[in-house]
Amino acid sequence: MELYTNLRAGEKGAWLSIGTYLLLSSIKLIIAHFGASEALKADGLNNTTDIIASVAVLIGLRISQRPPDLNHQYGHLRAETIAALIASFIMMIVGLQVLASSVMNLWNPAQETPAPLTAYVALGSAAVMYCVYRYNLSLAKKINSSAVKAAAYDNRSDALVSIGTAIGIFGAIIGFPILDTITAIIVAIIIIKTAIEIFWESVQTLTDGFDIEEAETLSVLIQNVDGVIHLLDLKGRTHGNMTFVDVTVTVNPHLNVWESHRITEKIESTVKRFNPFSTVLVHIEPHEIRTATEEDYHF
Repeated sequence: MELYTNLRAGEKGAWLSIGTYLLLSSIKLIIAHFGASEALKADGLNNTTDIIASVAVLIGLRISQRPPDLNHQYGHLRAETIAALIASFIMMIVGLQVLASSVMNLWNPAQETPAPLTAYVALGSAAVMYCVYRYNLSLAKKINSSAVKAAAYDNRSDALVSIGTAIGIFGAIIGFPILDTITAIIVAIIIIKTAIEIFWESVQTLTDGFDIEEAETLSVLIQNVDGVIHLLDLKGRTHGNMTFVDVTVTVNPHLNVWESHRITEKIESTVKRFNPFSTVLVHIEPHEIRTATEEDYHF
């Protein structure tokens, strides 16, 4: 089934992130220790949280591939979203720890100037993470995965964090050592901001939030389907990389079952053209023609 094939494909992005973060965090923490850079250390700690977050995404993708059972008749697709939620918690905790440590360093600044190597490591890391970001973003769009998209956005944040880290270190080298600590604080804020964004998107999905613009577009498309007289109701919700759409429309009451069924098929194909990763449930009702009564006339 294409759905589960896409979920398996999403694991490639998770494994790529895990491998990259393992390598980069190890290099950054070692170089930061010997190169005396608080900013690079904060960046390295950020990557360690990314390892845990990527593992959570991987586990979520694995669980999402389980077929429906008696207790989960819609499948286990939301495990992917739960994984992203857990990842946001992990990122938030580490972001707060880095922030607290960096603020303490403002009152007790290090006397040693960071080594130039720490800046070059940060720039190299930014280049690597940008490449990983482009790969995961392309993969997320291809398979419509919220978890892989969250991982991609995290990759992008990491690239920006590393660029900021390099700038801060260079500033410290030319005679402003406090810039190294200030950059570490900015890194912590970026980690926290990314965690909040992932958390909010996950909560929206888990509470059946649905994009208003997408709902409005679907409403127009369905209303224009041949045979549909009126769109009474449209509801949408997201399960992992799948969107479930419930539609109620009115049709000519004199149509037979086959004719009505063909209209439901047209609606389904219309929605799937707009969003290939969707399951559509259509309810047909007869259109009632209201007859005039005495109450409609005012003399």
